[in-house]
Amino acid sequence: MTPLRRHRALTRIWASDPGWKGWFTTVNHTDLGRMFMFTAMIFFVVGGILAMLIRAQLATPRSAFMGPEVYAQVFTMHGTIMMFLFAIPLIEGIAIYLLPKMLGARDLAFPRLTAFGYWCYVFGGSMLLFAMLTGLAPDSGWFLYPPLSSTLGSPGINSDFWLIGITFVEISAICAAVEITVTILRFRAPGMSLDKMPIFAWYMLVVALMILTGFPPLILGSVLLELERAFGWPFFQVAEGGDSLLWQHLFWLFGHPEVYIIFLPAAGIISTVLPVMARTTLMGYGWVVAAAVALGVLSFGIWVHHMFTTGIPHMALAFFSAASTLVAVPTAVQIFAWIGTIWKGKPQLKLPMLWILAFFATFVIGGLTGVMLAVVPFNWQAHDTHFVVAHLHYVLIGGFVFPVLAGLYYWLPHLTGRRRFFRLGEPAFWLVFVGFHVTFLAMHWVGLLGQRRRTFTYEHGQGWEAINLISSIGGFITAIGFALVLIDIAINALVTLRGRRNPWGAGTLEWAMPKPVPAYNFASLPPVRGREPLYDDPGLDLRIARGEGYLGDPGDGRRKTLVVDIASGRPEQVVVFPSNTALPIVMALVTGVAFLGVLIKAFWLVPLAVLGVAALAFRWVWSLGTRTDEGLLDAGHGLSLPLASASTRPPGWWGTAFLLVANATFFASLLFGYAFLWTVAPNWPPPAYLEPGLAGPALGLAGIVLAPLGLRLAERLLRAGHAMTPGLAIALTGAAATASAGVLAVLASADPQGHAYDAIVRVIAGYVLIHVVLAAAMSVYLAARRSAGFVSPDRYGEVRIVRLWTDYAAITALLGLAALHLPGALT
Repeated sequence: MTPLRRHRALTRIWASDPGWKGWFTTVNHTDLGRMFMFTAMIFFVVGGILAMLIRAQLATPRSAFMGPEVYAQVFTMHGTIMMFLFAIPLIEGIAIYLLPKMLGARDLAFPRLTAFGYWCYVFGGSMLLFAMLTGLAPDSGWFLYPPLSSTLGSPGINSDFWLIGITFVEISAICAAVEITVTILRFRAPGMSLDKMPIFAWYMLVVALMILTGFPPLILGSVLLELERAFGWPFFQVAEGGDSLLWQHLFWLFGHPEVYIIFLPAAGIISTVLPVMARTTLMGYGWVVAAAVALGVLSFGIWVHHMFTTGIPHMALAFFSAASTLVAVPTAVQIFAWIGTIWKGKPQLKLPMLWILAFFATFVIGGLTGVMLAVVPFNWQAHDTHFVVAHLHYVLIGGFVFPVLAGLYYWLPHLTGRRRFFRLGEPAFWLVFVGFHVTFLAMHWVGLLGQRRRTFTYEHGQGWEAINLISSIGGFITAIGFALVLIDIAINALVTLRGRRNPWGAGTLEWAMPKPVPAYNFASLPPVRGREPLYDDPGLDLRIARGEGYLGDPGDGRRKTLVVDIASGRPEQVVVFPSNTALPIVMALVTGVAFLGVLIKAFWLVPLAVLGVAALAFRWVWSLGTRTDEGLLDAGHGLSLPLASASTRPPGWWGTAFLLVANATFFASLLFGYAFLWTVAPNWPPPAYLEPGLAGPALGLAGIVLAPLGLRLAERLLRAGHAMTPGLAIALTGAAATASAGVLAVLASADPQGHAYDAIVRVIAGYVLIHVVLAAAMSVYLAARRSAGFVSPDRYGEVRIVRLWTDYAAITALLGLAALHLPGALT
């Protein structure tokens, strides 16, 4: 088969639907990555306009440009958009677009999950934009602290828009994190062991795991605050046993790791682009990987860095202050590795390199002011001043936006298939760089002089007038520069000439494919021997096109790629991907109906939407797998491999495992909140603890034992060629017993509006109930799959997935029911 015929055959198999329909049915990672990035840029423009409104208001004292109510909505929406709707989704878009290409795969692990995540992001973000346009935007700050955001401080629907919209968007982030983690670990080119992975993949693996463990605390906080606002359950009301500090703990358990979730992908871009600009390889690859992992771990230990003024004990102040300064060490390791890379190479001062140099100058200043804020006495003085605002922007714009712009210009030939001709990027760079430093150096200064953040005006004679005017002028110069950047990218994407395949002379696999990028990425999957495959084998791109790699035969017309061993990169399985479908957007819409029902207090919509989601989920998973045992498939190079559905741990098992990591973090945060209220909140103990009795614990223990044992028996019977019915019946009996224990706990919490204890008992019991019911539904589904022929003695991976979920439900039921019953038993 000639390369052209192979290209046409693979394009027919992998291409998205033609015309406008393709935008709604595509599951291709290239399309979805571009859609993520484009949508994030739209939100960036909106957030930038809001920033200019803020600077216009603060340019002069006693300004009448905006009143306090509008100003509160504007600065809240500016922070919310930039943090939740621009930064994280842009990272996701870049990773979704690049990772399969860098890793030598044809798509991400779960293409439909990527599409579902995108539409959740669009619908959640649209809710917030609608709120802003109708004057109903949240106005309690992007961190939404109670009681400002509770019904006491915000009785309208404003805060509900934030809680519902952001939770919807965070579903998208969790989907992307599961997708990225499984893809990096299992969907790589043959021979690409962990130590041969592109450095950007290492950074994104750390970031994805951080999202899975960092976002659930905020999701929990949003759920609890919405329950308080909708039903009066007083999690954050001191008089009824709640504590508003619980929100701060949950928020910053997410909020501080998020800073590194934003920074680390940018650092990965630098570690990828800088060696190419310096015409060398990255110095200290292993050290850089270790530093990224260390930053990810340390970021979860310093959330109290944001709470030094809340009256926490001095011992805790000392610990978190020391931990906050410790993050400078792995950051410095990366900085010195990058400087060493420049030193050993021959740098070219191309436009991506200019943005990287701007990063160095800006991020180092932001890091130093961060160390200053880690010192408790200084933090007490600078807290809630414009000094903190300036520090945040130095870290996020200098440490994220500048490297991302370096990456966008570096990969622009890849994204567009065209080379740059118009040169607006260079003057735009200087406008942004100079304007940014004028804006935020002045903001540091006025913060040190005492100007408070989040205040809509200030008086004459305080010495802030000239500084604020200079800062506002710098802000508008920066905005003009960013506008020129967007215009430059758009013009060069649309009207310039076709470019070379590898214009930078890079060594990573994304430059081995033709431009424009084909829907299938690689005509055959390339064997990899080193970290820079195109340096190791300059003719690799031609051999890929000729079908000399793996899976080079379009064959049966299915979308196929390889699954490899995690450590060695040895090919293990062949995966068949689903085709184009509108199912993700429909499922996102129905999910949105559930959120909308909560938002407008039409609670009858919620169960209807949940049933709709369940039906769509059933349709989603039913279309997977095969009814026949296909045996071994020819993967090329004399290698025959089984389908992933015939393995003990198919990709769905790995996806479920990492989804449960996020789920377990949510549950751990819930138990943390319970313990926090119990030990710290005023007005505890409650009037009465849950009466343990015998029925609840006995039913719970019986169910916790029976459900996992039943699934194990079902698997054993299946593999022996027998019916699974006895095992599944035992599992369902165990699920019913555990659910009964949860119902008894719910009924025993008499007054969830009267005390936070009863409210949190209902939440924990509800969590147990939901997971047990889902485990039971999965067992019923498994029986249907066996009856339809999708599960057999050789294809029992789905049993392992249900078993994994059931084990998790049993463990959380044990911990949850113990947490509910032990206080009453001990007292």
